[in-house]
Amino acid sequence: MNPSFIKLTTPTNEQIASFNRWNNDPALIPLTRPNKNQEELDRRGEVTLEDLRNHLVNHETYFIYWNHQLVGEMNYMIDPPHLHRKIPGTAWIGITIGEEKGRGKGIGLKAMEYLEGQIKEAGLGRMELGVFEFNETAQRLYQKRGFKPFARLENFTYWKEKMWADIRMEKLL
Repeated sequence: MNPSFIKLTTPTNEQIASFNRWNNDPALIPLTRPNKNQEELDRRGEVTLEDLRNHLVNHETYFIYWNHQLVGEMNYMIDPPHLHRKIPGTAWIGITIGEEKGRGKGIGLKAMEYLEGQIKEAGLGRMELGVFEFNETAQRLYQKRGFKPFARLENFTYWKEKMWADIRMEKLL
């Protein structure tokens, strides 16, 4: 069964619960947010309805469903300040397959394909993302979709008792 994608407009309690589960999952935290040290890596927090509403101000966000179950989310921002290459018309993208049952099934690849289509429809000409150097699975996914690495930001995030680089990748549309 193919995944389906639904744009987030009004968050539900189920969606907020999923965000909180993913944002506090010890297996996902090192992959989804930079951490300066073990204390930050161990930090947990709750996403509120207001947090998600604020997120929607700057992000186009889509939920990823597989077998009618919410398994992840993806989003993009237009020309955010953290772009490494400040090229107007750039979408900064993020994707999380939060549910383990959604991983390893090609859902991420289909999700990236869908997100790219949405970004093209928005008239943007470039996508940029950051992926931590130890996340080789995600790097392979992005390369399959045509992303090329162009920068390496050393000592960007802490995991397994050491600092790791952030690999910046881009794709022209």
